[in-house]
Amino acid sequence: MYEFYQIKKKDIILILVGTFFMAASINFAYDPMNMVTGGVTGLGIAVEDLTKRFFNFGPPVWMTNLICNIPLFLFAYRILGKNALGKTLFAAIALTIFLYLLPIKSMVGEDYLLASVFGGVIGGAGIGFVLSAMATTGGTDLLCMLIHEKKKYYSVPRLLSIVDGIVVLMGVFVFGINRALYAVIAVYITSKVSDGMLEGMKFAKMTYIISDYAKEIADEILQKIGRGVTGLNAEGMYSNSEKKMLLCVVGKKEIVEVIQIINQIDPKAFVIVSDIREVMGEGFIEIKQ
Repeated sequence: MYEFYQIKKKDIILILVGTFFMAASINFAYDPMNMVTGGVTGLGIAVEDLTKRFFNFGPPVWMTNLICNIPLFLFAYRILGKNALGKTLFAAIALTIFLYLLPIKSMVGEDYLLASVFGGVIGGAGIGFVLSAMATTGGTDLLCMLIHEKKKYYSVPRLLSIVDGIVVLMGVFVFGINRALYAVIAVYITSKVSDGMLEGMKFAKMTYIISDYAKEIADEILQKIGRGVTGLNAEGMYSNSEKKMLLCVVGKKEIVEVIQIINQIDPKAFVIVSDIREVMGEGFIEIKQ
């Protein structure tokens, strides 16, 4: 199988922190309040309650998560190969261990709305950490990836919405519509928090600088900030004179220093600053193969 030592230390930390938060949202909010928010863990909450009704014993969520993931990983190993599963296998194991170790106890009393918000924020942050390491925790994510390999015309997000929707619908029949509606709120908050985390890590600022002192500005940016600058040939249509326009992409916090450099060298420079949703390459997000 995959050697875990091949995973970068940074990704290991992100996965461990992320799966801890995910387990905390389940054991401290969703499971005690019987809220089914989709995924294998949501399925586990419903199965635990159903089996307790008929057999006076229900498998805990960590056990259901483990049982469901074993056949999924066996199929995925044959279809996707071991190299595609390393981080996901590690994340799935970490989540199962944290689900086992953390006590099942409500941190919000009997307040379902507070449970939705608390679970959504903590769980969303956890998912954001895991996804930023380019991993998932298996479960329905892995199932949808396997279906997509066979049915290419169905996208993974579309399949995931269908599968998780079925799990949430199961929660309606097991626990009633009231708790299911709170679960929908939790799912919405989770998606917003995780998306916000990922976009926040990818956001950058792009600036165009038109100045008669382009060389001096570029040198200062290179030396003081350490960011690359590209010079573009431009022509002023009013003056019909050639201009040198600088293109520079920096982090959100670095744009303030860039503006200060421009003001010190050429206060009359023409500057355009815009938001960039994602930047890949040296100094930003590594391009994954």
